[in-house]
Amino acid sequence: MKAEKVRNLTDEELRHQERDLADQLFKLKFQLNMGQTESLKKIRGLRKDIARVKTILGERERASGAEKR
Repeated sequence: MKAEKVRNLTDEELRHQERDLADQLFKLKFQLNMGQTESLKKIRGLRKDIARVKTILGERERASGAEKR
């Protein structure tokens, strides 16, 4: 997922996306521990996507906080 695509989402869509990605990551980690998968590349990608979403949410929160002052 590209950062530009993430920036075009609303705050509510970003929170929903973050929950979905975290759920997918949990399932993949569980499968990895059970020995059912070896998709480390996909786990890394999900972690990066979650970080992108959290970064953009944080930027928006800081921007709205600065506007209120």
